[in-house]
Parts: sequence; C-alpha cells; structure tokens
Amino acid sequence: MEVNKKTRIGAYGLIIRENKIALIKKARGGYKGLLDIPGGGIEHGESPEETLIREIKEEAGADVLNYELLDVKSNRIVWHDETFNEDLHQIGILYKVELKDYNLKKSGDGLDSDGCDFYDIDKLSKNDITPFTLEGLELLGYKISK
Repeated sequence: MEVNKKTRIGAYGLIIRENKIALIKKARGGYKGLLDIPGGGIEHGESPEETLIREIKEEAGADVLNYELLDVKSNRIVWHDETFNEDLHQIGILYKVELKDYNLKKSGDGLDSDGCDFYDIDKLSKNDITPFTLEGLELLGYKISK
C-alpha cells in the first residue's frame, strides 16, 4: 500500500478553567480515541484566527471571547494499518482561549469529534492525549508525568 504524504496546517485552542482543560475525543484518523484540543485545518482564504473561532464553535459548541497566540508547533507522525497508511506533517498554531460561556457540546460533530468536555489536568496521561495537547499544556507550565 502506497504511503499518503500530507501536510496539514491548523489552529488549536487551549481552554483552561479551574485546572481543567476542554478536550475533544477524536472520532477518526490516526488519533482516534485520544483526547485533543479543539481545532482543525485552515480552509482556503481563512485566517488562523477565523479557523480557531470556527473550529471551537463546531467541536466545542462555544463562542470565543478572547485568544492569545502561544506558539507554532510541528509534528510528524506515520500511521500504518490495514486501511490507513499516512505520513502526516502537522503544523499547529496554538492559542490560549477564553470562552463567552463554558457550557460545552458533549455530543460529536459528525466529523472529527466524539464530543467535548473538561478534563482534570492532573489526571491526564501522555497515553491518552495527542502531541499538540501535551505540547500546549507544557507551554502553559503544566507537567504531564505519567
């Protein structure tokens, strides 16, 4: 099976409240089943900030009040199984985000998310979260040791 090489540039929001972080459960792709920060790919003609606002609305069901650029991160991951053979170079523009209202959409979006909820940062494991989630938490000074 031929390897599908892709580069994806996206905007992602770290939403922290009372030592909890808003995360979506991935519904598909190589990170299926893992917890990830809300966000996604930049569409043609869209700014990173427009992407951030749109993706948080789609995946978390929430409106962005404020955002602050944290960093840009780059990850490369290769996934192989019987049906999925991909070499993905993922570039993530990470933001710290405040919401207008913290009532999150618990149901999936029918695409990438199986729902969004707040998770206690101290109870997260490296095995349960995506690389951008780990890197984002580290940018904010959190340590995920297990």
